[in-house]
Amino acid sequence: MTEPPSPLRMLLSRHTKRREFITLLGGAAAAWPFATWAQQASRVARIGYLDFASPSTSASYIGAFREGLRYLGYVEGENFQIEFRFAEDDNDSLPGLAIELIRLNVDVIVTYATGVPAERATSTIPIVMATYSDAVATGIVASLANPGGNVTGSTFFNPELMAKRLELLKEIAPSMARAGVLLFRRSAINRAMLEAMERTAKVLGVELQPIEIDRPTDLESAFSVLANQQVGGLVVGDHVFFRINARPINVLAEKHRLPSIGRLELATTGGLMAYGVDFSEQFRRAAVFVDKILKGTKPRDIPVEQANKFITIANLKTAKALGLDVPPCRVTSRSHPCSRKSFSAWCNASACVECGRFMVSPSTVQTMINFSSTLSSNGRLR
Repeated sequence: MTEPPSPLRMLLSRHTKRREFITLLGGAAAAWPFATWAQQASRVARIGYLDFASPSTSASYIGAFREGLRYLGYVEGENFQIEFRFAEDDNDSLPGLAIELIRLNVDVIVTYATGVPAERATSTIPIVMATYSDAVATGIVASLANPGGNVTGSTFFNPELMAKRLELLKEIAPSMARAGVLLFRRSAINRAMLEAMERTAKVLGVELQPIEIDRPTDLESAFSVLANQQVGGLVVGDHVFFRINARPINVLAEKHRLPSIGRLELATTGGLMAYGVDFSEQFRRAAVFVDKILKGTKPRDIPVEQANKFITIANLKTAKALGLDVPPCRVTSRSHPCSRKSFSAWCNASACVECGRFMVSPSTVQTMINFSSTLSSNGRLR
């Protein structure tokens, strides 16, 4: 059986600076076998958790992960504990934080939005991706069925997702001839996303204006560029940076009267539309991967799961302010804190027409999921 390429070779192939990857891998020298915890049932499992964002930003996702562990019979403080490391939106601090967890000899590391170098910080300690943008295209795993190495978990096809967002935005804003694309700088998936979007844009007759940023202070200048380019809409990427800055993005989009579409938090905080993955569900599933690893299964033998639930939200208040019509596919009525009891829903989100506040219940999500997208036989969006 041919061994998969080493993490070192994969990093080299992506032009990582020699000094950076040597420092990154230095903490992994003390290798130890996978899943020895399974042979020591009496000890407390130590789970490392590495996150680009802050504790407050990721609180709901961490809660979903803990919920998944509780469902499987784990009790925090009794048979597991979590060692948290947060980059606090500082991408450059991730490698060092990864090394900290490695030196703690945790049993498994759960990651969120950490990028290729951090995912490859060790070749021995098992890593579970709570969610990752197209792990195959970025080289994190060899394939979904046979990930190889020490990484497994959940992924989603970000290039096709972004192309679908462009398609939906064009449907709501048919006069849009040029679309801005807001991406996180240095993200490994940016090129693949733009290639997929270019194919869709050609069919739609739309020109793309991509802009990469990695700091909140970049937002003002980015929107100035978009305004100068006379874009008619904005597609926002999935990096957690855009979740953290959803409100400032929406304020600027409103200022420039730009219809926008992005991850779910964009629409629920005032943006026009959202189309994306239920990340909370993927974090619950991360507990299943951790459980298998702690019971002795090697990550390379656990197939990577792909997202198959996609939620669409339209903010009717924002659409009204922009003078856009949202084609309703379902209409509901229910009680609401503002007591006006006037609602419309598009695909899976109920929003008060008067105040724009969303009422998204778990049952609503389950019954309306996948309404506007289907999956091909290989699991990719079509």
